[in-house]
Amino acid sequence: MSVVKVRGENNKHKVRLYALSTCAWCKLTKKFLKDNKVEYECIDVDLIDGKEKEKIKMEILNKGGELSYPTIIVDDKIVITGFRKDKLSEALEI
Repeated sequence: MSVVKVRGENNKHKVRLYALSTCAWCKLTKKFLKDNKVEYECIDVDLIDGKEKEKIKMEILNKGGELSYPTIIVDDKIVITGFRKDKLSEALEI
C-alpha cells in the first residue's frame, strides 16, 4: 500500500487521511493539515490496486465511516468524512 508520511510539528495525534488524487475537497484537506503543521499519513485510494482498496473500504466501514472522500481517522477512533475544518480543528486541538 502506498502510504505517504507527511511530517509536521503538530504530531500529538495519529492522523490518517484517505483521499482521491483528483478530489478538490481532498486537496483542501491536505492544505488545511499542512497549513496547521499537522503530521499525517495519506493514502490516495484511487492510485492503489483492488485488494488494497477493499481493505481500506472495510477499515473505514468498520470504524463507522462512510465510503466518501476525504475520510480522516484520528487516533484510530475519530472518523471525519468530508472537508470539515470545524471537526478537524476540534479533533486535532488546533
